[in-house]
Formats: sequence, structure tokens, C-alpha cells
Amino acid sequence: MRTSRQVVDYSLQKRAVLRELHAGRVGTYDVCDASPYLKNAARFHGEPTDHRCPICRSENLTHVHYIYGDELKQSAGQARTLAELPVLAMTLREFQVFVVEVCLGCDWNHLVEQYLLGRDGLAEDGPDQGAVGGAATSAASVGRRRREAQR
Repeated sequence: MRTSRQVVDYSLQKRAVLRELHAGRVGTYDVCDASPYLKNAARFHGEPTDHRCPICRSENLTHVHYIYGDELKQSAGQARTLAELPVLAMTLREFQVFVVEVCLGCDWNHLVEQYLLGRDGLAEDGPDQGAVGGAATSAASVGRRRREAQR
């Protein structure tokens, strides 16, 4: 998604958990512990992937997107489909998205990544902004800095 920022990837942590499992230091029941709520969210709001489960290797994983933010009020903590996120990103200032992978066969689950979405990311000066928008924004910020320096 174009407006996503502050992305945190948990693939190294996932590899460490799988390494501990294959070494026998952690049991299968310790890592395959998806709650019924998470499994229902995966069934009804999840996005199927082409990746096989690293534990049972018989089911494909499902990604569930949970959203959190101050503007969401009672909706915070709900699972949303991937198609709903761009609409929310244009209507809300900022919210956090947590992506969890779930296997509906063996109950494996792991946090895959987290990132921020929202309109606040569109207002930032960035290298991928257009020349017209970037020039107008930088001219306004230079004028603001001059006024602050004169005080």
C-alpha cells in the first residue's frame, strides 16, 4: 500500500521460533495455539495466501489484518479485509495495522508485520512526492521557518 509507513517485519522472529521448534526446545502445542476468535477472523475476514503452513505443510496460510487507533474508538481491535484498508486510510488520520498469519488446520499463528496507515502519511515531505506538490510544500515550510527564526 502506498501510504504505509513505519513497517516492522517479524520474519526473523518467525525463523527463530521455527528453529526452536525443529530443535525440540519448544513443543508444537506451544506454537500452534490460535484462539477460536483468531480462527473465526481468519475464516471471515482473512486473505488466503499461496504459502504453506510451516508446521503441518498441508494447509495454506491466511493473513488477518487487525486495526488499532485512537480515531477508531469501538472499532479498534477489529479484523478487516485487505480491501477495506485503503478506504480507511483515506478517511482516518492514522491507525496501526497488525498482520497475523494463521493456519486453520493446525492452529499455527504468528505476527507477520505491523505498519501505519492514514492521511497523515500523505502530508509528509518525501522523496516520492511530485515536483509540483513538493515545491509548494517546501516553499510553505521555508516561509514558516523564516518566521520562526525571526521571533
